[in-house]
Amino acid sequence: MLQTKELIQRSKGFLLKLLSKEFLIFLSFFVLSGFFWLMFTLNQTTEKEVSVPIVITNMPKNVVITSTNTDTVRITVRDKGYLLGAYIFGNKIHPVAINFQTFAKGDGMGTVSTADLQRLIYQQLYNSSRIVSMKPDKLEFYFNYGANKRVPVRFQGKVTTGENYFLTNTRILPDSVTIYATNEQLDQIRYVYIEPLNLHDITDTVRTTVRIERQTGIKSVPSTVKVELYPDVLTEKTVEVPITSVNMPEGKLLRTFPSKAVVRFVVGASQYRSITADGFSVMIDYNEIMAHPSEKCKLHLQTTPNGVSKARLEFNQVDYLIEQQ
Repeated sequence: MLQTKELIQRSKGFLLKLLSKEFLIFLSFFVLSGFFWLMFTLNQTTEKEVSVPIVITNMPKNVVITSTNTDTVRITVRDKGYLLGAYIFGNKIHPVAINFQTFAKGDGMGTVSTADLQRLIYQQLYNSSRIVSMKPDKLEFYFNYGANKRVPVRFQGKVTTGENYFLTNTRILPDSVTIYATNEQLDQIRYVYIEPLNLHDITDTVRTTVRIERQTGIKSVPSTVKVELYPDVLTEKTVEVPITSVNMPEGKLLRTFPSKAVVRFVVGASQYRSITADGFSVMIDYNEIMAHPSEKCKLHLQTTPNGVSKARLEFNQVDYLIEQQ
């Protein structure tokens, strides 16, 4: 019995050693083949997109760059894989300096041609590298000498609330920004928009940061604002509002039966207690009674408080009596 157990243990040990040896051999060949594949791939000529930072230098102190897309150029480079890796993962690419004095014009705009831009970028590339394409294909920048003005920010987009909810308030912080542009543009601009914000079926407060919509040659400070959206649960409420009259001749008095009108409306739960009958007015026009004599006179819901929606009168006509005082 002991000899059988010893034989089994020795067999297990031999098999484990055999498997371990085979696994190590397999792993070695796997790593080796991966290394050769990597060397083969890196030695192949291929194309990769590379980001090249752009910086405008030698600017006068009073100059403000009003462009928003002049900080990066994306180029597609063809070369050996290991050289492209130096562009992507190394520190081979440094910001390209654009001399303001060389390329700026007197009309508030500067242009760096495709040839000039490629010449400046090629100074950083290996001799074997070739630029296949470039976005943008030329660089345009706008500037002014500090002319600016403050304008309000307006909302842009579509927001819908969940069932039985409505949007009680929308806040933009800050509600105005400073824009830098040409004098002609500053004269025309009255406000700026945020980038379109589209949200659906919101049921809770939303706070998000949104960019100011970009316009050519216009810089906004700050370039982003905070947008806050406040949905609330819809609740129906009823109030009784005293009926008043307008255009009554002197010495005459209008009495209505009943003396109060019932107004039904929808309001957010957070405002339910604050909305009272004082915020409404229900009117009868004496001139209308005289123009269309009838046993009943028509009621008009004249004013409603902020935050109220779907306000309506429970009854539109009442009995009346005109008395001589």
